[in-house]
Amino acid sequence: MGEHVREITDADFPAATAKGITLVDFWAPWCGPCMRMGPVLEAVAQAEANVKVCKVNVDEQQARAAEFGINSIPALLVFKDGKLAKQLVGYHDQAALTAELRAV
Repeated sequence: MGEHVREITDADFPAATAKGITLVDFWAPWCGPCMRMGPVLEAVAQAEANVKVCKVNVDEQQARAAEFGINSIPALLVFKDGKLAKQLVGYHDQAALTAELRAV
């Protein structure tokens, strides 16, 4: 995980997603596509100053994953001011992910 992407816990989640646009990556270390998303998320975090990028490890933070019905990873949830605005599943390249974020 790079310096622009923050790992959050179930307890951190409400504060992390409360204001502005937040992209949350639900992932696991054993998931190949999740690992490929890492550099993309770091690039998006660097390029999109108005977007916070966070990661939730579904193995360690099962309650939050269950709350949002995460059953396929990577799952990318976009929150705007604390409310779920968009849910994406699977690998997305930087251009596709940036376009999705700008549409929120």
